[in-house]
Amino acid sequence: MLDFLNPIKGFGVTFHEMFRKPETVYYPEERRPTAPRYHGHHQLNRWPDGLEKCIGCELCAWACPADAIYVEGRDNTADARFSPGERYGFVYQINYLRCILCGMCIEACPTRALTMTNEYEIADDNRENLIWTKEQLLVPLVPGMEAPPHPMRLGDDEKDYYRLGAAGLTLGPRAPGMSGPGGPSGPAIFAASPDASLSWLPREEQREEREERHEEREAAHGHKNEHKDADGGEST
Repeated sequence: MLDFLNPIKGFGVTFHEMFRKPETVYYPEERRPTAPRYHGHHQLNRWPDGLEKCIGCELCAWACPADAIYVEGRDNTADARFSPGERYGFVYQINYLRCILCGMCIEACPTRALTMTNEYEIADDNRENLIWTKEQLLVPLVPGMEAPPHPMRLGDDEKDYYRLGAAGLTLGPRAPGMSGPGGPSGPAIFAASPDASLSWLPREEQREEREERHEEREAAHGHKNEHKDADGGEST
């Protein structure tokens, strides 16, 4: 009976959006925090004693639907141990020309060695720079860690390490290049750094941090307007 209204209903969303005020994000001067589980670029994690969590199993490479991950595993020895397991990732590369940031690789990882960060600024004008190596993905050493190779410090075998992981023993530092302006070769940024994403903070601290940043932007905007008024007055 009211079929003649169907075309109008189809344009309902369009008409609704026509009268909404456009929302402008002043990127890159203003960077909004991402969702806590946002799929940004990857990082390779360490155990608290400095050993690498990656055991070179290559499950992440097998799970990748875009064939963007390349891993070469090697055996640990008594004189050269890089991870608690039998093997470690000797070569680890992620080709961000292919990667679709789906997260299937981190779901396949049995040791939580590979996780995804909140950082999304990975664009580059050089194709070679978009193939990230193990050195770029591996989190830096923090005080209390020892650079591998070295013996296991947290247990007698790899099972002791995995029990620690199941108990929630995690690591906080970020991988090199996780600050947006730094790019793949930038410095290491920690979760407590003002350059880090707000999503790493507790909710109360997120709110306080947003208020502080808003006040800083308002102050900077007011200062800029004062300069414009002063320049205009001089020209007249």
